[in-house]
Amino acid sequence: MTPWLPAAPLADAEFAQLRRRAIFECHKWDPQVGDVSVVARAPLIMRSQAWRDVVSLAEALARETLAAEAELVARPELHRQLGLPRAVRRALGTAGRDRASVGAARLIRFDFHFTNDGWRISEANTDVPGGLNEASGFATLMAPHYPWAALTGDPAGAYCRALMAAAGSESPVLALVHATAYSDDQQMMVYLAERLRAFGAQVHLASPDHIRWKDGRAYLDAAWWRGPIDLILRFFPSEWLPMLPARSGWGHFFAGSRTPIANPSTAILTQTKRWPLVWDDLRTPLPTWRALLPETRDPRAVAWRGSRDWVLKPALGRVGEGVGMMDAIDANEWQKIRRGASWWPSQWVAQRRFETMAFETAEAPMFPCLGVYTVDDRVVGAYGRIAPLPLIDSRATDAAVFQAA
Repeated sequence: MTPWLPAAPLADAEFAQLRRRAIFECHKWDPQVGDVSVVARAPLIMRSQAWRDVVSLAEALARETLAAEAELVARPELHRQLGLPRAVRRALGTAGRDRASVGAARLIRFDFHFTNDGWRISEANTDVPGGLNEASGFATLMAPHYPWAALTGDPAGAYCRALMAAAGSESPVLALVHATAYSDDQQMMVYLAERLRAFGAQVHLASPDHIRWKDGRAYLDAAWWRGPIDLILRFFPSEWLPMLPARSGWGHFFAGSRTPIANPSTAILTQTKRWPLVWDDLRTPLPTWRALLPETRDPRAVAWRGSRDWVLKPALGRVGEGVGMMDAIDANEWQKIRRGASWWPSQWVAQRRFETMAFETAEAPMFPCLGVYTVDDRVVGAYGRIAPLPLIDSRATDAAVFQAA
C-alpha cells in the first residue's frame, strides 16, 4: 500500500500568495529554475503509520552513522578507499579519536524512497544537509490550507534549540559559516540566523576564511565584528576546505577545534558514497544501513556498461549532480558520466538501481523523495522533493511534507 494520501493542489491565487510569502518570509529566493516552478502546489501527505515507520528507521540509521563515523576517525588505513581528496585524508589523519574537533547538534538528512519492496534510501547527507527553510518555513505556510493533516516537525526550530544548548550560553555568539557566493546556501543561513536570533543568539554570517584559531578556539576576524565564537554552524562542504588559504587554519574543522562545530568535518567519512565499501572492515554493526541502502560497489567490480541495473554516482556528489541513471538523463550527460567513472573509478560508485513507486498527482505521476532530518539521533521533521523521472536532482520540485492527523 502506498504511504501517500491524495491532496488537492492550491488554486492559482492561493498558490501565488504562498509563493510570495515563501520568497520573503522563508528566504526561498529560487522558486523557479528556467521556466519551471520548483515549489509544489500540493504537499506530500503521509499515512500516520508510514511516518512512524520512517521515524523508527531514520533514528536507527542516525545511531549507526554516528557510531561508524567515530570508528572511522580512528581507522585512517580505510580512508584511501573512500574517494576523498588527499588534503582531506591528511587532515583526517591528524584527527584520531582524541584530536577530532568537537561536534555538536549533529544534523543529518536521510533520503527515503518508497518501492515495491518497501522503503529504501539512496543516500544520507551527513556533512552539510540543506533544505531547512523549505522543510520548516514553507511547510508552516502551507499547513493552514490542509487542516486535516499535521506537520511532521519543525527541523529548523529543533536544530536551533540544539545549537543553543551546545553553545552553553543564553546569548551565545554563533558564526554561520557558508559559501557566501552561492545564493542557495545563503538563503538557508539567513533563515536560520533569524530563527537563532529569536532564541537570543548573536549571529554572524561568515565565510570560512573569516575564522581564525588560537589554542583550538575559534575567533571571527571580519570587517563588521571581531571576537571569540561560542559555536560554528558549518554549511561549507568539507571537500572544499583545502581550497582555502593555509592561514585560515581550515584543518581545525577536522581536528583540534575546542569550539563546537555543527557539523564537524569528520562527517565527510560517512558523506562519501564510497563508505559502504569499507563496511565489512568495521566493527560497528550497520543492520539498518545494510537493509535499506542498495548494493554499492566500486565501478571496477561490476559490469555497469550498457546495463540499466546500476546507477553511477560520484563519491562526493550532491543534490543529484553527476548521477548516471539510464532512461533518466540525456545521452550527452550519460556519456560524460561514463567517462568519469571509467577514467577515475576510485572517485565513483556503482549502486544497484531500485524502482521508486510513482505517486499520482493532479498534474501527472511523480516520483517522491522524502528527506528525513535527525538531530543527533532523533527525527525532527522532513521535507519532500518530487520529479517526473526517478532521478531527484536540482530540477526537482520542493514539497511540504505532512502526516495524516
